[in-house]
Amino acid sequence: MSYKLPHLPWLRTFEAAARNLSFSAAAEDLHMTAAAVSLQIRSLEQYLGFQLFERLPRGVRLTDMGLAYLPSVRKAFDELALSTVGLFGNRGDRSITVRSTAAFAVLWLAPRLHSFIEAYPDIEVRLLADIWADAQGADQSAIDIRFGDGHWEGFNAELIQKEASVPVCSPVWLERAKSHDALVTVAQNNPIHIMGCEDLWTRWFRMVGIKEDRAHKGLQVDTSLTALELASAGSGFALVLRSLAQSYIDSGRLISPFEGELPIEQSHYLLQPKGGKGPSPEVLIFRHWILETVRLG
Repeated sequence: MSYKLPHLPWLRTFEAAARNLSFSAAAEDLHMTAAAVSLQIRSLEQYLGFQLFERLPRGVRLTDMGLAYLPSVRKAFDELALSTVGLFGNRGDRSITVRSTAAFAVLWLAPRLHSFIEAYPDIEVRLLADIWADAQGADQSAIDIRFGDGHWEGFNAELIQKEASVPVCSPVWLERAKSHDALVTVAQNNPIHIMGCEDLWTRWFRMVGIKEDRAHKGLQVDTSLTALELASAGSGFALVLRSLAQSYIDSGRLISPFEGELPIEQSHYLLQPKGGKGPSPEVLIFRHWILETVRLG
């Protein structure tokens, strides 16, 4: 089959210019002159018959056609890099730094990371866990996993999975309560609040139709991991993402005493800084692995 495609160097230059929104910055990335970048972009535009960039007094801006074309070009380069590294390996140091929230690192990544290590034994993994996991500066060999609304200035964010929160508690509370209503009252009087998500219990009680909300008091913690440990010790009721609570539920340390889940707007995202040289092949491999692991359940 014959493919009618633009020259590969033109596409590589287009991706670099789109990533940096600057012909001169793209030239630095590609070890070219700005004039050469401009010429290749102009050649690509003439080949396609569409303008891809608006030339501004300072920098450039993608046109609507440029914005529409960019994801396909990036996907093609990502898949080519993945295939090349997967088949032929990569020369030099192969390592990746994964920076994550503590709860996601301990409760989601840790039980699954062995499958990545087994599949890619020559890639060294450095896992750094933090409470808030603030994204660091540009590093093509690092990837950040953060919890939020998907909008971080200076970063491209890719959703890992959309989730809901579920209330959990130690089985001892179920043994003490004589009825469902009594258990609800106990939950109202013993909530565990996670900082930054203090309104979850209020929303939960409203969702299940309980008008009187006394869930404004209780323990306050800074991570879901702490909330789950406290709940399993019988110190109260936690309302956390199901994916983080599932191992506790499966082991019997916690139960989900009420039906239903609370939809939430925030989720975990994979972050990569905008601009720069783009992610390393190892980062692309890890990104593909984590998204495929989520998809397969």
